[in-house]
Amino acid sequence: MLDVFAVSRVEKPLVVGLVQAAVGTTNAANLAATLDRIRAAADRGAELVCTQELFGSPYFCQIEDHRFFELAEPIPGPTTQALADVAREKKITVVGSLFERRAPGVYHNTSCVVAPDGTLLGLYRKMHIPDDPQYYEKFYFTPGDLGFVAYQTPRAVVGPLVCWDQWYPEAARLTALRGAELLVYPTAIGWLPEDKERFGRDQVNAWQTMQRSHAIANGVFVLAINRVGVEREGASSIEFWGHSFVADPFGVVIGEAGEGEETLIVECDLGRIDRVRTAWPFFRDRRIDAYGDLERRWVGLPDDS
Repeated sequence: MLDVFAVSRVEKPLVVGLVQAAVGTTNAANLAATLDRIRAAADRGAELVCTQELFGSPYFCQIEDHRFFELAEPIPGPTTQALADVAREKKITVVGSLFERRAPGVYHNTSCVVAPDGTLLGLYRKMHIPDDPQYYEKFYFTPGDLGFVAYQTPRAVVGPLVCWDQWYPEAARLTALRGAELLVYPTAIGWLPEDKERFGRDQVNAWQTMQRSHAIANGVFVLAINRVGVEREGASSIEFWGHSFVADPFGVVIGEAGEGEETLIVECDLGRIDRVRTAWPFFRDRRIDAYGDLERRWVGLPDDS
């Protein structure tokens, strides 16, 4: 019997690199270290290299402090130029994450996609903005207004998303419907000190399971790139748990990092997308005429007012 999940067209796999790192307090040093890791990933064969969320600085959203707005920069700006230079140098595609200063009082958590010739292919501005203990992102970030997007790179169509977007199947589906073959989630997620012992393993499992489900439901590859290390702001701290990973269109984790600094290199057989979607035709069987209520905040029972 033909195993359709194991068969794919003959094509060179796309090699991706996920840069998982601890960060220091100096933005210039963080940028330089990340550029070195991008170069090293390219030297190991990576054609698409992705950074973690807000790689240039510590995760400042643990507290609300106006001085951190000084970390933001325009696009194009110094960081996007540096990413363009390394992309051109190594002839690779780079997905980077940074704190964007769009206008006075308008700031975004933004991903950029840079082509191998250094061209800025486009941006994605984080749509879902959390406001949880030590994740006070609503203080800093305006919700994105570019919608869900996908960009054609030389080897694949890349759908950039960011961290909290990971938990929303709507975001994954709409990005896949734009043609994305890879969903790329730069991430900053970890344990609060009081949570790790009791909930730690379950939290990591839930985080990974949710994203694997996006891979399965949409027949795409998912790349999740997290940071590592303990970061402190005032009396607060987060231990970022790492575990960056790549899941294939069948939801199989085909590469996973540990809880330390690591650049994960993974081969993605893009031919599996069509084979898995043909065997599990979720796109074919969607009832697009029946989903109008998704545009409502809450539906409830028929007699709910």
